[in-house]
Amino acid sequence: MVKTLMTNVGPSLVHCQRRVAKINIYVGNLSLDVTEEELRREFMAFGEVIAVVIMNDKYIGSGQTRGYGFVEMASKSEGEAAITSLKGKKLRNQAIDVVEALPLSDKRGIECLCGRDHRFNRKARQRRY
Repeated sequence: MVKTLMTNVGPSLVHCQRRVAKINIYVGNLSLDVTEEELRREFMAFGEVIAVVIMNDKYIGSGQTRGYGFVEMASKSEGEAAITSLKGKKLRNQAIDVVEALPLSDKRGIECLCGRDHRFNRKARQRRY
């Protein structure tokens, strides 16, 4: 999220962009009965909640929740406060697991983590159509 601030400096306006750090939070070990609204209410006590998603089995047709979800908060500091306060809290008689979600990465990032760049020929392993 980028906020644009306008400052009046002399005869001209200067536009200054400031990045607001958002945080994505993984919430695991959720009861199958927990709703997105309940989860939103738990996190709203710590600040602005942008989005709440509880993952479900829509691909196999049951629609049953998978027991984990993600909460996106507007401020990193508010999100960190929520993580420390809600970690291990009981929600519908189950202690929830709350941690900062890892960002999605491309394949190059995964290869760098494994440290196997040198062992395989990447071109030979690519699918050709």
